[in-house]
Amino acid sequence: MLQVTSVNVNGLRAAAKKGFVEWLAQTDADVVCLQEVRAEAAQLAEDVRAPEGWFTVHVPSAAKGRAGVALYTRREPDEVRTGFGVEEFDDSGRYVEADLPGVTVASLYLPSGEAGTPKQDEKYRFMDAFLPYLSELRARSAAAGREVVVCGDWNIAHQEADLKNWRGNRKNAGFLPEERAWLTRVYEEAEYVDVVRALHPDQEGPYSWWSYRGRAFDNDTGWRIDLLVATRGLADRAVKAYVERAASHEERWSDHAPVTAVFDL
Repeated sequence: MLQVTSVNVNGLRAAAKKGFVEWLAQTDADVVCLQEVRAEAAQLAEDVRAPEGWFTVHVPSAAKGRAGVALYTRREPDEVRTGFGVEEFDDSGRYVEADLPGVTVASLYLPSGEAGTPKQDEKYRFMDAFLPYLSELRARSAAAGREVVVCGDWNIAHQEADLKNWRGNRKNAGFLPEERAWLTRVYEEAEYVDVVRALHPDQEGPYSWWSYRGRAFDNDTGWRIDLLVATRGLADRAVKAYVERAASHEERWSDHAPVTAVFDL
């Protein structure tokens, strides 16, 4: 069995003080993919930077205090690669992948964007560059007899079932028609599968992000934007996928919840 968990930590130093360390100590995951780390490795405490029993890869952004992704694996990866060959984003702390036996696992932090601003333009540039890379990664991995799972904060809710207030967000980043159409291309053209949705086809959510504003968490007014997107061969082996939603607002250590999938290899 291979258990993979993805979570946007909303600042790893802050999350570590609120419960991330305790969560990591009890998880059964074989691989943990982190996004929005927002710290250099040297800024992290030892039990966060390199906890016992884990091999860790930290990929910070060149822009201090922004983005940042990381991988925690139970066994040492055969190879690690950062970025996806596009100069604008190579040092942005938004993508890292590692080869494990038979499977490449990646941590992705796709730009959040903001409709009508340069941030949205940046998001579209990232998407335009990343889609062909996903196709190339799938083809290259298939030729080597490998599967792929790209875990992370994709910052796009694909369908109306993926966010509570979809009517009020039709003109907002994360639910724009262009973004949703792009994610459809990831599934149809690049031939990847949304593992959680494949196992829960008729469910509203399950949501993985809730604003800290108001009572969004208590009312489950959330978004499903943290995705585990796998090649079809691996997705077919998924036996369970779920969101590790905190029991209460006070017990949250991020505004996102961990999303976990279990594969029977």
